[in-house]
This record gives sequence, structure tokens and C-alpha cells, in this order.
Amino acid sequence: MLQIQALEGIPEITAGDDLVAIIADAAGDTLRDGDIVVVTSKIVSKAEARTVQADDREDAITAETVRVVASRTSESGHVTRIVENRLGMISAAAGVDASNTPQGTVLLLPLDPDASARAIATGLRELLGARVGVIVSDTLGRAWREGQTDAAIGAAGVAVFEDLRGQTDAEGRLLVVTQPCVADEIASAAELVKGKAARRPVAIVRGRGDLVGDLDLPGARSIVRPAERDMFRLGTDEAYDQGYAAGVEEMWEERDTAG
Repeated sequence: MLQIQALEGIPEITAGDDLVAIIADAAGDTLRDGDIVVVTSKIVSKAEARTVQADDREDAITAETVRVVASRTSESGHVTRIVENRLGMISAAAGVDASNTPQGTVLLLPLDPDASARAIATGLRELLGARVGVIVSDTLGRAWREGQTDAAIGAAGVAVFEDLRGQTDAEGRLLVVTQPCVADEIASAAELVKGKAARRPVAIVRGRGDLVGDLDLPGARSIVRPAERDMFRLGTDEAYDQGYAAGVEEMWEERDTAG
């Protein structure tokens, strides 16, 4: 049976706070072997001093951006950028977030969410003696679907995929591509009890101890699809413009060759 419980009593996090000690104190003696601790990325960013002034938000987005996927300007003149950030994630505004932050500031994502998750998992295992996994979650939009859901951007001590390839379904058919991203599913399930405005940034997921393992398991970075397998690297307008420009260039090259 799957059980999900939000931890109460997590204080407002500031730069330099010891998240391991804070989570351990809130959890008390409730953590067990096989539990998965889901930590909202915002408190990781706050503890790691990833805060910048809100006036610098657009500059921060630019600094965090590796590649612009799509950009749209609303009727009010506001520009929304969907970009690939330095972590390889595709998201709005490179993950730079103004919610649940002190007035006048915005938060950047952790520098290395997998390393952050590993540090928390290592600390909790040592402090509490429980073999737990840790997922660092963040809210992402999804192509083709309205709304947002939480996903794993960092992971340690927990399998991020459940590989069912090579097994058979209930009808005996071979499963060829079935590989659920269980880290994303767990992050999303944990959000159901954490909430966006309830000040419960940590949840414990119990019942999937089979996914918990060594701290050197692949992290959430392994979830990011490699560029060579990405069939949707650009927004529709951007792909059209790029294709049109390439066609015009090819036309002029052919005319130059023909003399």
C-alpha cells in the first residue's frame, strides 16, 4: 500500500540552513528503511543561497538559458520564454521562480539538484540510520496539456525509472518500450499532500521500498532526453522560421551555383 504524508513543522528556510537536521527534526522517528523523502526544490535553493533580486529576473533567466525553445509575446507585451536551462530541462523562464520567496526576490534552481539530493540522502541515512531515498521536485508545465505537475529534478538513492522492457503484460504480450519514470510519478504524488501554499515542502512516500537503493544510482539528470532523440526541440513558429530560412539559403546557393 502506498502512503504519502507531508511533514509538519518545517520552518521558513534561509541561506545556510541545515536541511538534513531540519527534515530529521520534523520527521522524528517516523522515517523507515525504504521511505522516499520528496523535497521541494525551493527550500533547497533557499538553503543554497540561490536567491537573486527580482529586478534581475530577466537577466537571471538569460544567464540560466542554454537554448531558447519558444518565445511568445502576449497582448499586454509580456514575453514568455520556454528554454532549455543549464540542467538540460525544458521549462518556462529557465525555472526562475517568484512564488514563495521573500518580497523583491526570485529563486534560481539548485546548481546541481542530484548532488543536493545525494547530500540530503547521505545526511539522513547517517543521522537517522534509515536507508531512505531522496527526490528533489519542481513544478513543470507539459507540452500539449494545460496545467502543471511536479517532477523530479534531483534524485539520490532511488531508481528514477522502473524498466519493464522484456516483461509481458497480463495478456502475455512482450513489453518493448514500457519504462515508467517513477521518480516523476512519486514527485507528482507527493505534491498532492504538500500543496503550493500550505508551507509543507517535504513529504514522505512509503510503500515503494523496492525503488530505494545505493546512493550511486543514476540521478534525475538521466531523465532528460538526449538531443539526438528529441523530436520536439523547437516551438512551432521557431521551427517554421528555421526551416524557411534554411530553404531560402539553399535557394540562393543553387542560384549562385547555376551562375
